[in-house]
Amino acid sequence: MKSREALLKFKRFQVEERRRRVSQIEAMIAEFSRMAGDLDREIETEEKRAGISDPAHFAYPTYAKAARARRDNLLHSSGELKDQLEDAKSALEVAFEDLKKVEVLDDRERAAERAETALRQQMENDRVAARMRFAAGRA
Repeated sequence: MKSREALLKFKRFQVEERRRRVSQIEAMIAEFSRMAGDLDREIETEEKRAGISDPAHFAYPTYAKAARARRDNLLHSSGELKDQLEDAKSALEVAFEDLKKVEVLDDRERAAERAETALRQQMENDRVAARMRFAAGRA
């Protein structure tokens, strides 16, 4: 019984860990997207200020070049995180299915235990009733 409870607790822990991982990755993707959007606005502002929007132009603002590189890195990292997110979601799904299997097995075992307990109780009640009839027949 304790090992079954320990297994259930472990499987629930795994599911929660996987959920946390998925949430963390989603939060990181959202943060990277927000930061990339901020950099896009800064690049646009810098290009308007300089009057040059072609990154290949010799006088293109250095800050805009650096911001573009940083934005591109963020977008690349965000893409990698999306791959990790898919893997994490798959792992969460597997952990959840494992938990459900263990819960179903636990429910079956508990039902069998309840049925066995009820049968024992009924047998004990039948013995008591038989003794009472026997005692009433002798008197």
